[in-house]
Amino acid sequence: MAIATISSPGTPDGCPQQPGKGSVSGGRSTAAEPVPLQCVEDVYRRCRELGMRLSRQRRMVLDLLWADQRHLSARDIFEKLNDQGRNIGHTSVYQNLEALQSAGVIECLDRASGRLYGYRADLHSHLTCSQSGAIQDLDVTLPAELIEQIEALTGFTIESYTLHLCGRPQGL
Repeated sequence: MAIATISSPGTPDGCPQQPGKGSVSGGRSTAAEPVPLQCVEDVYRRCRELGMRLSRQRRMVLDLLWADQRHLSARDIFEKLNDQGRNIGHTSVYQNLEALQSAGVIECLDRASGRLYGYRADLHSHLTCSQSGAIQDLDVTLPAELIEQIEALTGFTIESYTLHLCGRPQGL
């Protein structure tokens, strides 16, 4: 029995790879699921569909998250944008992150050290480096047999899932 299918979503062009045809990472496909966002232009389109205004500040935040593709704090985002010569205030960063997260356009991870924001909002898993704290996005698809075993054991129908894995680089 295969344990799982795992892929890392990042590609050199900055658009994430998508799981196999007809599947959704971390869950079972349904017709109601939105198409995963593959690049920042898709995010702009989703914002417009949701009736969100795409202000200059909102575009700057989205552009940075998609270009960086790491999980960043609001302070990190503020500092990176201002270091790039983009004039944006703390309040604008926080307000835009909260609006984007509330709309389901970006993800927010609550950690002991504070909130971290990521460019992806689709179901996916995370691998956290236990040495550096860096978080890597992963698409993990568990085999149907394993999901069926979990359902039989718990009496629940699994509708979606995400995994949080912790580890350190091999050889260290």
